Amino acid sequence: MADIGIIGAGSWGTALAVLLSGGGHRVTVWSALPQEIAELKETRKHHNLPGVVLPENVEFTAELDEAMDRKEMLVLAVPSVYTRGTAASMKPFIRPGQLVVNVAKGIEESTLMTLSEIIEQELSEAEAAVLSGPSHAEEVSRGLPTTCVAAAHSRKAAETVQNLFMGPAFRVYTSPDVLGVELGGALKNVIALAAGIADGLGYGDNTKAALITRGIHEIARLGMAMGGRFETFCGLSGIGDLIVTCASMHSRNRRAGILIGKGYTMQQAMDEVSMVVEGVYSAKAALKLAEKYQVSMPIIEQVNQVLFEGKPAAEAVGDLMMRDKAVEAPALPWPEA
Repeated sequence: MADIGIIGAGSWGTALAVLLSGGGHRVTVWSALPQEIAELKETRKHHNLPGVVLPENVEFTAELDEAMDRKEMLVLAVPSVYTRGTAASMKPFIRPGQLVVNVAKGIEESTLMTLSEIIEQELSEAEAAVLSGPSHAEEVSRGLPTTCVAAAHSRKAAETVQNLFMGPAFRVYTSPDVLGVELGGALKNVIALAAGIADGLGYGDNTKAALITRGIHEIARLGMAMGGRFETFCGLSGIGDLIVTCASMHSRNRRAGILIGKGYTMQQAMDEVSMVVEGVYSAKAALKLAEKYQVSMPIIEQVNQVLFEGKPAAEAVGDLMMRDKAVEAPALPWPEA
């Protein structure tokens, strides 16, 4: 049994609280919003996790030092746009060697840093790790079988995360490829917006399969140019997370994309979804990274044009389809004539 602090009381942080408390751990959940904490204490329910009753042994607090005090592991579960500010607020209470596990997915647009890099910069005394993979909060909170990957620079840290999260319905693998795991989790949200847009336009399964397949190709190309490993993008935090995010109605990125495909503006779609749509925040960063590393990412380019330049979604799909002819796998040799 371990004492664990979860920093962030959104649907994902709360779902992980349910999971970890079910594994016998003592869990304290923090939110910056006192009214949110009061509601969770009173109702023992989260409005985005219907039908889930929060265990009585999960504690809630609006005091950050209380959530962090003498915890074996801290789980940072705030949306990516709040990662830096929250990490900075945690600094006065962090202890040397503290394990901080990032479970959000995104890239900081202004710096192009991954979230674990932000944690390492803001909390230099801590040891950062990442938990990622195809894992919708709605399903994890209900105990449906789920598999993720824990990545860290040290085997010991990754195995600690694995041991604490592992359970009958939650299987965790380990990986040393922190960069690849984070890039897969962040960039798949942009591709999921494209998949949703295609759904909103009324396109079919063929279109979805094409976006998933060519999408993971773009993600892997950029990820390997940045130093990630090809095997990572073939795994849970790569193709696995991409499939679930492009296919599921639990995906806020896909839902926002559907609305955009139906004619909503980006802001209207975000307002309708009423949760943070991480792909919108990662789209510009992904395009900047593609330019920096000189990697072709046509789907990412078209998503940016639809989101931020007002390009009609159907026109964007048409431009993708009518690009110059290409070989699918240029590294494969042709047989000698």
